[in-house]
Amino acid sequence: MSLDVSPALLEQAERGEVDEADFVDCVRTSLPYAWEMISSLVAQLKVDGGDFADNQTPPPDEQARGQLLRALASDAIRGALQRHFGVRLAFQNCHRVAVFPLDSSVDDTLARFTSVRSQLLNQSPELRDC
Repeated sequence: MSLDVSPALLEQAERGEVDEADFVDCVRTSLPYAWEMISSLVAQLKVDGGDFADNQTPPPDEQARGQLLRALASDAIRGALQRHFGVRLAFQNCHRVAVFPLDSSVDDTLARFTSVRSQLLNQSPELRDC
């Protein structure tokens, strides 16, 4: 899954300076499922509060799954999304995206969520092909 990079954004990159807002907009339009997932989790975290908000529903199809993988596996995309939304992102399996506030009071919760133990406990036969 590749980003749909406009000629103007590509020209910025070729010149050496890329406006991060333009990059974030490219991500938003190129990966709409991932963008909506993260946006909705950020909104949920703001409304509900708590240590984090997460999604546990698998994507509806392989294209959506690919968007999540692309957004969260790329350091550049993930970092830009974290800065844009003002959160820390975590990812388990092929679909369990979580957003954590930047507040250091949730560091222990984030560490538990991203631990080897949590990864193992979040496995199931249904997710073998994800």
